[in-house]
Amino acid sequence: MADKIRITQIKSTIGRPAKHGRIVRSLGLKRMNHVVEHNSDPVIWGQVKKVSHLVKVEEV
Repeated sequence: MADKIRITQIKSTIGRPAKHGRIVRSLGLKRMNHVVEHNSDPVIWGQVKKVSHLVKVEEV
């Protein structure tokens, strides 16, 4: 497993459950096509799994 992961928001949170919007915001994503990098740890992977239909993940 990589040390860091790059997360990109590829779909909007409009029309999704409020919880999904909060998870996306907690990952640091603010708008579509916004990219953030995080350390690869179980907490981040758990959040990504919940909103996997809204984000794209790449190992860096």
